[in-house]
Order: sequence, then C-alpha cells, then structure tokens
Amino acid sequence: MSIILIILVSLVAIVIGGGCGYKYAESKINQHLTEAHKNATDITHQAEIKAEQAKKSAIVEARDESQRYQDRIENELQQRRGEVKAQEDRVVSRESVLDRKDASLQKREEVIAEKEKKLDQQRQSVNDKMQRADALLDAREDKLVEVAQLSRDDAKSQILAETKEGLISERAVMIKESDAQASAEADKRAKSLVVDAIQRSAADMVAESTVSVVSLPNDDMKGRIIGREGRNIRALETVTGIDVIIDDTPEAVVLSGYDPIRREIAKNALEKLIADGRIHPARIEEMVEKSRKEMDEHIREVGEQAVFDLGIHNMHPDLVKTVGRLNYRTSYGQNVLVHSIEVAKLTGLLAAELGEDVTLAKRAGLLHDIGKAVDHDVDGSHVELGVEIASKYHERDEVVNAIASHHGDVEPESVIAELVAAADSISAARPGARSESLENYVQRLKQLEAIANGFSGVEKSFAIQAGREVRVVVEPAVISDLEATVLSHDIAQEIEKELDYPGHIKVTVIRESRSVEYAK
Repeated sequence: MSIILIILVSLVAIVIGGGCGYKYAESKINQHLTEAHKNATDITHQAEIKAEQAKKSAIVEARDESQRYQDRIENELQQRRGEVKAQEDRVVSRESVLDRKDASLQKREEVIAEKEKKLDQQRQSVNDKMQRADALLDAREDKLVEVAQLSRDDAKSQILAETKEGLISERAVMIKESDAQASAEADKRAKSLVVDAIQRSAADMVAESTVSVVSLPNDDMKGRIIGREGRNIRALETVTGIDVIIDDTPEAVVLSGYDPIRREIAKNALEKLIADGRIHPARIEEMVEKSRKEMDEHIREVGEQAVFDLGIHNMHPDLVKTVGRLNYRTSYGQNVLVHSIEVAKLTGLLAAELGEDVTLAKRAGLLHDIGKAVDHDVDGSHVELGVEIASKYHERDEVVNAIASHHGDVEPESVIAELVAAADSISAARPGARSESLENYVQRLKQLEAIANGFSGVEKSFAIQAGREVRVVVEPAVISDLEATVLSHDIAQEIEKELDYPGHIKVTVIRESRSVEYAK
C-alpha cells in the first residue's frame, strides 16, 4: 500500500514537476521569443537606417559622378568648340588670302592685257612706220634723182652712206647691249666662284728683297766680323757666296745676294757667330756648315707644313722638300710658295663649287710652279722642269697636264687644269701680288699707246694709271660719237689679242670739238 502511495505520490510529483517545468520552459521560450523579436526589430531598424544611409550615399556619389561626367563633357565640348572656332578662323583667313590673291591675279591679268594691247598697238605702229619709211626712202630716192639730177646709182650710194651711219649707230647700241649681257651672264656663274674663292683666300702684299740685315749688340762687333786684315769677312763671303756689307749703319750688317737660301744660311751663321763670340775662319766654316744642315731641315719642314695645311697626302718626301724650296724663290717679287699655296686653295675652292676632286685640285695647284724650285740650277723653263719633276715622282696625269698647260704651252685636258690656270691668273693679277721691272712696265705702256694710235681717226693716246687705262683722243671731224663707242670696243679687242697683262685695261675714247677765237 505504501508502495502504491509512494508511486502515486511520485507520479503526482512528476506530473506537477512536469507541469511546472513546462510552464517554466514556456516562460523561458516566450522570454527568448520576445528578446528575439526585439532583436529582430532592432536589426531590421538598423538595417533600414543603414539602407537609408547607403541609399543617400549612393545618391550623392551618383550625383557627384553625374556632375563630373557633365563637367568633362562640357570641357570636351568647349575644347571642340575652340578647335572648330580655330578651324573656322583659318578657313576665313585662307579665304581672305585667296580673295586677295584672286584680286591680285585679276589685277595682273588686267595689267598684262593692257600691256599686250599696248604691245599690239606699238607693233602695229612699228609696222606702219616701217612701211612709211620704205615709202619715204623710195620717194626720197626718186626725189633726189628728180631734184638733184643724180643718177639712180649716185642716189643709191648716197642713201647707202646714210644707211651706213644708221648701221654704225645700231652697232654701237648692240655693242653696249652685248657687253652688258655678257657681263651679266658671266657674273651669274663666275662671280659666285671667283669672288668667293678670292675673299676666302688670305694673301700678303709683295715684298721683294735681295738683302738681309743682321742686328749687332754694338758697333765694336763690326771689327771682330771683319777680322785681322779682313780675313773673317773674306772667309764668310767665300763659304757662303754672299756679300757682307759693313757701312755706317749703326749696330747692323747687311748681307746682299740674289740666292735667298744662301743669304738665309749666311744670316743664321753670322747670328750664331755673334752669339758665340768666337769669330775666326775655322769657326765660320763650322757655323756655316751647321746652318746649311739646319736650313736643309727647315726647307723640309716648310714643305711638310704646306702639304699638311692643304690636306695633301702620299707625296714623295723628296718632292715635299722641293716644295719647301719654293719658300726661297720669288717671281716678280711674289713668294712662289705663298703663291703656290694660294693657287692650291683657290683651285680647291673652285673645284668644290664645280663638284671636282678637291684634293687632286689642291695638289695640282700646289705643284703648278714646282719647276721654279730648281730653275736656278738646271737649264729649261719652269714649266718643262715642273713636268719633268712631277713625272719623275709619278704624279697623276691630271697634275702633269695642269703643270704643262697653266701658261698655255699645251692644251688643258681636264677641268682641273683649267681651274689651275684660272687660279694662277687670279693669284698673280690681284693688286699688290707682283711687281715688275721698269723695262717691262715702260714697254707695255708703249705698246698700249702704239695699238691705240694704229686706228684711223686717233689723234693721240695716253697710257695712264700704271697701264690700267688708255685714254684715246680722236679727231671729232673724222670720228662721230657713235663711232667712238665702236672704236673703244675695237681697241680693247686689239689689246686683248696683242698683249699679255694682269687684270683689266680700261679704254676711254674722248671726242670733243673746240672753237677758239680771239677778240682784238
């Protein structure tokens, strides 16, 4: 019984406990549900707030992006408008230029049309005048026959004489026009070559001298140079071949001789003796021999320097030394080495302008007078000797021909030979380049006057300006003004044919009439 009661009590307790537990669990669940609902409400509210904020932020960003895009579009449109405006301005400007050109062309066409119209009128007028002139000539011939009772042949002769005067007038005009045209044609090509070559070539004035002066520290040195009974000066003159002149010139001794190399050796030896102080025949011979060796080396160095400055290579050493000897050779007072270098530079410049071999041109220009280096010691003209030397050292045929033809002895066979001859004339004919002997100078003046006096109607002539001008006085009754123009042209041609001269010679024909009467 008690067991059953215990079981019943246990069951009641379990039921009550289960009910209480259920109620407790239900209250807990309801509490959790309430909290969950509250949390869900809070989360939903927070989500709604965040969503609203995200929406506002997206709207703001979208507005900003839209504004930026709009700004970019507006900038691009503004830039495009600027480009379009610039293109429109250029088009307008071009249209304006085209309009001006069109107007200018229209004016030119009008001017050309007007000129053509005038030319047609002038042509018609000339034709009419020619017809009238022919008619007048025929009428005049008939009138002369009728009035003067001349035969037709006499009338024809008279008309021909008058026509000849007219032809002389036309010839004078043609000579002037042809001279002007020839000068213009020559200047177009030659001036750009020759003038440019001359102005780019530095050149010295001529300075010919056959003496050298040696400065002395004092006049007492003159006695030591003379030596006892003149033995020192005799020894110096014997071994050098140079005259030693000791006069009243203070502190100076003059060395005289036509061989510049010997004169330079004597000068160097004497300067060494003065510096050394020991002057006697043995010492003189020693110093002269030393100076001679130094001079030989100096000549080689001068030749090498000339070849180097011109950029010429592969020249035989002995030929280079021969080039150096030109430094101690003069022609009409012009240093031959300086002249040869000048000709080489001018030939190179002219060859460059014409597209020829510049190095070969310089080589031919430098060697064109090489024969003058040995013409003191060997018989023959410097042209023949130059050809022999160039052939000996196996120079090219163009160089040999340039040497042979630069004075017209043979015909030039290449453009370079022609350029060498032209450059040689330029170098020799420039003012101050050369001097000439009084005898040659006077002879040329006489020949100029003789040529002018040989023409009919010339009263007298005068060669002036050192032979650069000839003034011809004609008889006014024989030579007319128009014939004077023809005469000056004929005299100039005769001078060109008969004489060799540097530069130009001006021919001036003077015609004047004078009537003189004395009141008594």
